[in-house]
Amino acid sequence: MSYFKTAGDRDPMELAPGARTRTFWGENMLLSLVEIDANTEVPNHTHPHEQGGIVIEGEMEMGIAGEVRVLKPGDMYIIPGNVEHYAKCGAVPVVALDIFSPVRTEFQY
Repeated sequence: MSYFKTAGDRDPMELAPGARTRTFWGENMLLSLVEIDANTEVPNHTHPHEQGGIVIEGEMEMGIAGEVRVLKPGDMYIIPGNVEHYAKCGAVPVVALDIFSPVRTEFQY
């Protein structure tokens, strides 16, 4: 088993039309490298997993429990489990890194 991973070696998984992820996981956490195209939305949803993330490139609007912010590179977010949230891109696509705990088994592909 290698301790090092390369995102480009992993085929993406579709999250929603225009939104993809490449995931990598250990025993207790999962990393999700997310790309969202311009003019695309990942609709409101919830899951029992705690989720934290950081915007790496681009810009997106994120809503968490009714609080809405426009996020740019370096901006971070923490979403408790079972809290409704969404992400939406305007004219600029985004790349973000999400971290989930515990591991989201539906993202193990």
